[in-house]
Amino acid sequence: MKRIDFNNGWKYRRAGGNESWKEVTIPHDAMISERRTADSAGGINTGWFEGYDYVYEKTFEVPEEMKENEVSFEFEGVYHNAEVYINDRKAGFRPYGYTNFYVEADPYLKYGEENVIRVIAHNADQPNSRWYSGAGIYRPVWMDVFSKQHIQRNGIRIRTVSAEPSVIEVEVQTTAAGELELEVLETGVTANVETNGHACVQMEIPGGKLWNVDTPNLYQLKVRYTGRKESGADDQAVIEKETVTEKETVTEEETVTFGIRTLTWDVKKGLCINGERVILRGACIHHDNGVLGACCYADAEARKVRILKENGYNAIRSAHNPCSKALLEACDRQGVLVMDEFVDVWYIHKTEYDYVDHFQKWWRQDLKDMVEKDFNHPSVILYSTGNEVSETAQPKGIELTRKMTEYLHRLDDTRPVSCGINIFFNFLSSVGFGVYSDKKAKKEVEKAEKTKGKQKKKAVGSQFFNDLAGMLGSGFMKWGATFYGCDLKTRDAFVNMDIAGYNYGINRYRHDLKKYKKRLILGSETFCDDAYTFWELAKQNPRIIGDFVWAGMDYLGEVGVGSWEYKDYAPDFSHGPGWITAGSGRIDLTGKPLAEAGYTKTAFELTDRPVIAVRPVNHTGERHSPSAWKMTNALESWSWNGCEGKKAVVEVYARAAKVALYLNGKKVGSNLLKDGCDTKFQIRYEPGVLKAVAYDAEENVISEHKLCTAGEETMLRAVPEEKTVKAGKLSFIRLQYTDANGTVKPLKRGILQVRVKGGRLLGLGNGCPYNKIGYCKNHTDTYWGEALAVVQADGTLLNFIAEMDISALFGNILDNAIESVEKLEKPEKRLIHLYVAQQKNFLRIKVENYCEEKIVFKNGIPQTTKKDKQFHGFGMKSIQTTVRKYNGSVTAGIHDNWFELRILIPLGKRAG
Repeated sequence: MKRIDFNNGWKYRRAGGNESWKEVTIPHDAMISERRTADSAGGINTGWFEGYDYVYEKTFEVPEEMKENEVSFEFEGVYHNAEVYINDRKAGFRPYGYTNFYVEADPYLKYGEENVIRVIAHNADQPNSRWYSGAGIYRPVWMDVFSKQHIQRNGIRIRTVSAEPSVIEVEVQTTAAGELELEVLETGVTANVETNGHACVQMEIPGGKLWNVDTPNLYQLKVRYTGRKESGADDQAVIEKETVTEKETVTEEETVTFGIRTLTWDVKKGLCINGERVILRGACIHHDNGVLGACCYADAEARKVRILKENGYNAIRSAHNPCSKALLEACDRQGVLVMDEFVDVWYIHKTEYDYVDHFQKWWRQDLKDMVEKDFNHPSVILYSTGNEVSETAQPKGIELTRKMTEYLHRLDDTRPVSCGINIFFNFLSSVGFGVYSDKKAKKEVEKAEKTKGKQKKKAVGSQFFNDLAGMLGSGFMKWGATFYGCDLKTRDAFVNMDIAGYNYGINRYRHDLKKYKKRLILGSETFCDDAYTFWELAKQNPRIIGDFVWAGMDYLGEVGVGSWEYKDYAPDFSHGPGWITAGSGRIDLTGKPLAEAGYTKTAFELTDRPVIAVRPVNHTGERHSPSAWKMTNALESWSWNGCEGKKAVVEVYARAAKVALYLNGKKVGSNLLKDGCDTKFQIRYEPGVLKAVAYDAEENVISEHKLCTAGEETMLRAVPEEKTVKAGKLSFIRLQYTDANGTVKPLKRGILQVRVKGGRLLGLGNGCPYNKIGYCKNHTDTYWGEALAVVQADGTLLNFIAEMDISALFGNILDNAIESVEKLEKPEKRLIHLYVAQQKNFLRIKVENYCEEKIVFKNGIPQTTKKDKQFHGFGMKSIQTTVRKYNGSVTAGIHDNWFELRILIPLGKRAG
């Protein structure tokens, strides 16, 4: 199969109007740039964005020779009710907005001519989601070109038979008989088999390196399929002579990435990878990428996974829909486990136009596509059939639970199946107070229509209970889950899955472990303040396999549900237009870890020092917006300029018997820690050094940590998370008010203007759940001293330089640097840094390498150290010659053992 990137050259506009077309590159989220108003029927759920239908078009040519192939398209995600037309003929339809799907193109293509593909993405049918969905073609698109005889799509499945010795089983489906050559790359392991369309072979990999969360080793399997072309009458004589010429064979190759890992689950050892128990320290995440909206960029997905893992999470729950392929690839590479979740609704509406109307017809195909997407990914260890589906309290829903679990087992018997059930909600549903119903969903639409233009809308459905939990605290749902009726209305559904998913049911764990001896329990959705209790229980009970906090990272929509905001950032607490995110992440929308992430790492015993966090001192004692999903709004900062003498609430998280707090060397408090890992102090703020010291039960110092007040000077810094970015890739740049040492000043605030050269500004914003500006403009407010810009490098900065000159210039630059560092004895000193950037109207190139040799300069340029000056030193001479062609200059110098070569070239004029 030949896979062609089909993401460029698209245009889009709203459907049914006369708007001009806008050129776009996929992925594209059409909703993120729409208005947010009180007239939005999606309202609080979708961040007040208005919903519309959109048309996407792309013109492309198909060569005449492709007639001999089979052509199809893969759409990794279109939201939603996607219609696909090729040359004005309907070629495909897929209602679910979160699944990948395929469109067979052959009957509709014009070979040797221009073709037009058109995609209609519907999103005017509001409300259709409980969170921000985005709209349009928000995940990548591919054109796949197959030979007539080929390896079937998703036709290679790899599973681990044993870890030691490392044995894999490879199953290959082809469209016809032929020969298969299999090779595990870089291992020397090969196999050759005949196939009649299906083949299964086991391969042992000597010394195989296992995949797990700590060492996510990956391998690649290359499968080469040779099949015979279908023969006509003219070929019969040749075939009868048993002679097969080269022209009569078809060869295709595919390469699949996999990991060697076994997965088991039982009541004795719990969930095990490669025979070792793993406790899931999980985070629920939605599909959006913050300021980028729903756009699925591989770099953004990988960054999300990286940040979550850096903050102690080893697992992700894709709430509440199948995750992207890019996310799975990132989890494979980085060693993060995945529970891939199917859907948020079954047959009871949560919003009027959600997936319910299509569910019955499509659920089997949707699950099949999810499994085919997931099967070869070692990171995927669990499937979830749904989230808070109160149908599981009804006989019909209990039977549906069984059907979906059994169907998933037939598709993939190597992974367990769960479903996230809100235990309290199931009970309420059974007694007529259900959170969701078709009737309530319809009323929500009617009320939205009646209240157009008005600020306040009555809370219904999950919003009502979210608001109630916000007022009563996180204990409300956990207490409700302990009712006897909750057990009655969940036990039959739990029998029909491998692992029981408890949403907010931690107070039932001890009781249910005793009552149901064969039940495995997963905290499929939990509060942040459950982390310590969960971890202590899980260590002692293998049948508690893990916990997924709501939420790992903040997300768009469901506005304010997890927010503690003050009036200076959120003028009203009504959660009306202006509010845009949930505020519910342990990591904020920009990827900044909050104090709750520090608490979680402490609870999970992943840090050996105390974490100090301070509630905003400028708001001590003030009312904030309520939420049960927020444990604290404290920041890891002691820079509260102008708050001298004010009361400060200091939180310390530590795995210790006692914590003492010191301010500027003076002890200001000491607390014992019992049945927890967090404690609070109230002190008066004064600038300086705030230090926490953790002690064991014998008063021995375990560890200590300190926060320092920022200096007087204020700088605005742009801090990229990546040192280098390739063309087309993303750079995430933190914009921060700091002192000279880089300490962030949370009380410094301002509107920042951003201009980009050499790239495209994809998103700009901050972590505040209330944001009237949004993320699509070139300016943003800061939030606690910070904001985030996401830039896509366009790779055009060097376009005015001839390709041969680029090769000569950078080849010589790097040759010289490599030659220099190779002389260093210690490998850790062999460092080379290369920078390429635009500086006003100049191209600026700088290379620096560590250097311990003596360098002789002449006219500002280093001279060759070789004796024969006539035949050496051409590298530097070549650099000078190339740069001068473009009227540039070259300078060099050495400082503190760092040799630096600087090049400055005026932009824009290509050498003749």
